[in-house]
Amino acid sequence: MRYSQYLLPTLKESPADAEIVSHQLMTRTGMVRKVAAGIYSYMPFGLRAIRKVEQIVRDEMNRAGAIECLMPMANPAELWQESGRWEKYGKELLRFKDRKETEFCMGPTHEEVVTDIVRNTVNSYRQLPLNLYQIQTKFRDEIRPRFGLMRGREFIMKDAYSFDLEEESADKSYEKMYQAYRRIFERCGLNFRAVEADSGAIGGSFSHEFMVLAESGEDAIVSCDGCQYAANVEKAEIRVSDAPAPDPAQSLEKVSTPNQKTIDEVAAFLKLPANKLVKTLIVQTSTEELVAVLLRGDHELNAIKLHNLLGTEWVVMAEDAEVVKATGAPTGFAGPVGLGVRIIADNDVRQMSDFVIGANEQDAHYTGANLDRDFVVEKFADLRQAVAGDSCPRCDGKLEGWRGVEVGHVFKLGTKYSETMGATVLDDQGKSRALIMGCYGIGIGRTVAASIEQNHDENGIIWPMPIAPFQVLVAMLTPKDDAVREASEKLYAELLELGVEVLLDDRNERPGAKFKDADLIGIPLRVTVGARGLKEGQVELKARAGSDIEMLALETAAASLKSIVAAAL
Repeated sequence: MRYSQYLLPTLKESPADAEIVSHQLMTRTGMVRKVAAGIYSYMPFGLRAIRKVEQIVRDEMNRAGAIECLMPMANPAELWQESGRWEKYGKELLRFKDRKETEFCMGPTHEEVVTDIVRNTVNSYRQLPLNLYQIQTKFRDEIRPRFGLMRGREFIMKDAYSFDLEEESADKSYEKMYQAYRRIFERCGLNFRAVEADSGAIGGSFSHEFMVLAESGEDAIVSCDGCQYAANVEKAEIRVSDAPAPDPAQSLEKVSTPNQKTIDEVAAFLKLPANKLVKTLIVQTSTEELVAVLLRGDHELNAIKLHNLLGTEWVVMAEDAEVVKATGAPTGFAGPVGLGVRIIADNDVRQMSDFVIGANEQDAHYTGANLDRDFVVEKFADLRQAVAGDSCPRCDGKLEGWRGVEVGHVFKLGTKYSETMGATVLDDQGKSRALIMGCYGIGIGRTVAASIEQNHDENGIIWPMPIAPFQVLVAMLTPKDDAVREASEKLYAELLELGVEVLLDDRNERPGAKFKDADLIGIPLRVTVGARGLKEGQVELKARAGSDIEMLALETAAASLKSIVAAAL
């Protein structure tokens, strides 16, 4: 491809609404152009990277035995009503009516449609196991679309769905997808972690997220420094200590703490570390019950763990008026002594004695509080957020903290959809059995964006070779110089003949401008053809990821570049 004939509209400045690096660089390099909030056109340079990721995904899905299909974006409401998600999914589900007033939605995911296909197509255990996948556009009406392709409303996704008769077979299908995902992200040249995760709105018994490590990542994850354990902090387990709490040494005493509401304020006022305080959070559930949750002062509540423990449809922090009604004091002074609501506590609270709690009275706290003697906890559970330095729940190692961008998610769904929608087959005894399902998603555009978040510098993108829009950039320094132009054209033609994806910068621009654009768009290898080097029969090679410059003989440059590209794939 010739730069002079290619649509590659680079920008000097980032748009005002581009908050993160990938959004800034994808816009500046002309990879995407915004059409509406959270909706983008994929421009030629960006589409090439998208197609690279798609092909890697397609290769590995086929290798794992999945079968490609294509399902519609428009889903009839009756399927979603049948599964129970028409109302539960929320406002992210874009609903609309056709001219006959029939209700539809734009598919954000396709469990309902694929389950309908299978229940009307597969009727015998002999047709199993089965895994169907597609690469298709999805739509989720995000309340606040942001970060470009990271949190868009319309996006390209690979989603796959497995169907098995037995648990053992379903576990094998899940493992095949898990390993396929590892190969996909390895082939994309990404540094990633596969972490245990919560299944969220999709449902299911267990799941893993695939996180590309990047400082700008939205998700916090932890991984062990001594074993393979890794998890999203929403899911990460905390090892329960079996050490008994120290015996109480203090009596319960009310102390004045005027205007000291937060943990930090109370700790500083009492000259105590935060881990000597216990905070009492009042939450409200979907059943309108108020529950008090106790946490060590330096720990944070994990809302998902609490939601899963209580088993209610939702859990939120109680409004100020509800806190006053339950405790008799404004927010910031709640405590468990004499509290008339159910009390649950994080496991770490069990290891504490002589701690500080709110006194359910404005401007007052208790010191010397102790479990059982002063109040009773109904249940202890793992309710806090994991942090770096925690003990690994699987071995004697310690957890390390990372930021990550979620690019893939695999779920073991079980029979959540097959039972609801009647997707059954006859087993070898002629008995009707609900199918065991798994679902597996990869954000294609999100993977490209995550790669940029992980691979860039102050000058622009640094593409990993496997997903780079082009593999080699040939910079023709002075197009008006016949020798330079002829040598550049010769090298360009040879590279094309060898199957190398090459962009020839034949523009009539200053060398400095060409080098600046080359760094911005980030093609892995830049070959500079200039009059000075040609006098020695050489061209200049520079890798985008490094600073070293190597001189190549013009006559063998194409073959050398082909070898470098092949070694990086």
